Amino acid sequence: MRQPIVGGNWKMNTNRASGTELASAVASSSASARAQVVVFPPFPYLLTIADTLKGSRVMLGAQDVSDRADGAFTGEVSCAMLKDCGVSWALTGHSERRHVIGETDALVNAKTKAALAAGLSVILCIGEKLDQREAGKTDLVNETQLRAGLAGVEPASLSNVVIAYEPVWAIGTGKTASPADAQAAHAHIRKVLRSMYGVDHAEAMRIQYGGSVTASNARELFSQPDIDGGLIGGASLKPADFAQIVAAASP
Repeated sequence: MRQPIVGGNWKMNTNRASGTELASAVASSSASARAQVVVFPPFPYLLTIADTLKGSRVMLGAQDVSDRADGAFTGEVSCAMLKDCGVSWALTGHSERRHVIGETDALVNAKTKAALAAGLSVILCIGEKLDQREAGKTDLVNETQLRAGLAGVEPASLSNVVIAYEPVWAIGTGKTASPADAQAAHAHIRKVLRSMYGVDHAEAMRIQYGGSVTASNARELFSQPDIDGGLIGGASLKPADFAQIVAAASP
């Protein structure tokens, strides 16, 4: 049985006070959850949130990571720096990094490998835009991003990788893939993983859904056989809603 995982991506939201309050609420509500829980605060608050989460079962993640170890890279944050702040997880390939910031598949892959080599666990995000979905290219886009993102990642590292399927058209829009559509995309992703790494590794890997997951739709989404929790955006900023989502992933 794959342990469900729920991530809370706070994006460019919260301040030190509200972030501390939110982290404290998540730690309290997740104390007995079966699902693994990770929160991804903004960089400036990592140390503060790490202190707030100390002694809880909630893990700390970073929303981005540099593929470089150190040097003259103004504004970048290295894996070693993140680990020094208590971070154990990193997001790579989030759609906003791809489509707003302009990160390429090659850079996403470099960040993924750098994070894994440094001992961080990774949530690798993939997903199609609306025009790609309407053109029937959902599976093609997911497969292309998946193969590129995991290029050179050895099977021994896969236990530290989670795939997040996030249809770009559903992020922050209020639109959500139907449970059947989400399951179909996840099933294809797992099929690609089987072709890359074999049945055992593919069946063991966790695949999250992200895209306007709410307290009201989480349980039906998470009940699908290939959906192993969610990567949550807006609802992760609402303690009561996030607690219900974590509970939905912890039957």
